[in-house]
Amino acid sequence: MEESVRTLSLARRPTPMEPLQRLSRSLGVELWVKRDDLTGFGLSGNKVRKLEYLLADALEQGADTVITTGGIQSNHARATAVAARRCGLRPLLLLRGEEPEVADGNLLLDRLLGAEVRWCSADDYRHRRDEIMAEWADEVRSAGASPYVVPEGGSNGLGALGFVAAAEEVLAQGPRFDAVFVAVGSGGTLAGLALGPDIGRLHGVAVCDDRATFVHIVEGIGAEAERWGLSLPPPGARWDVLEGYQGPGYGIATPAVWRDIERMARQEGLLLDPVYTGKAWHALCAEVAAQRVGGRVLFWHTGGTFGMFGRGHEL
Repeated sequence: MEESVRTLSLARRPTPMEPLQRLSRSLGVELWVKRDDLTGFGLSGNKVRKLEYLLADALEQGADTVITTGGIQSNHARATAVAARRCGLRPLLLLRGEEPEVADGNLLLDRLLGAEVRWCSADDYRHRRDEIMAEWADEVRSAGASPYVVPEGGSNGLGALGFVAAAEEVLAQGPRFDAVFVAVGSGGTLAGLALGPDIGRLHGVAVCDDRATFVHIVEGIGAEAERWGLSLPPPGARWDVLEGYQGPGYGIATPAVWRDIERMARQEGLLLDPVYTGKAWHALCAEVAAQRVGGRVLFWHTGGTFGMFGRGHEL
């Protein structure tokens, strides 16, 4: 039996879908962009679509505190802190890395929002969900509060429902595409789009790790979504994970990625980040140049612009 699900209204929806005319001419395809960078200012980006479902669940369970995790410049952590404050919840953030002397970008906003931040090493981060966040949740309960743990990126079966709805939103805005490019960092966005109606072949661009890792993650999220009567198609015709554009690692952009970020900024006035959208855009440009993709192409702008700040030395 399918379960009912509650949701909140946090994002500015529907987000625009706009043609990129100058880049279309230079690339030789009909290029469009889905502007999920316009879901809201503090909530900017794709994560809020998942948080609308997850924080509704948190409130329904009587939570007063939200715990989540990510990198030092995590878009998800920042969006969760904003959304938590909008809902009257206390945000607690487990961030990978070392506390810098000066906070900038997303971390600056985390601080402004009064989120409590704890730090962990890359080695400890492997145990973030089953050990570190679980222990923090126990600590919160011992203090008399009611925690709700949001997974990294908001990526589970419930959070993915936000992108089932996003796929329906795209269909309402126009015809389907020959190809859709979206960054993949925790798998929930790609999983939700693949669980939704067919908007075109989904190319999930891995920003770290490899194809096998992300296929496994997406399939796991798809299995969780079966409780709502959804079925994930196997990787192949409808969706797949594209590897080879990760660069040296998570959050590290190659000079080629930076060149394509500049290309988007100077030709269309759109700002991408070097962690997610820059790599996905670079992959789109490379796949079109190699004639593996053509026709009508959608680039999903998942936001992340706050993560640009503090990285000027790389430019």
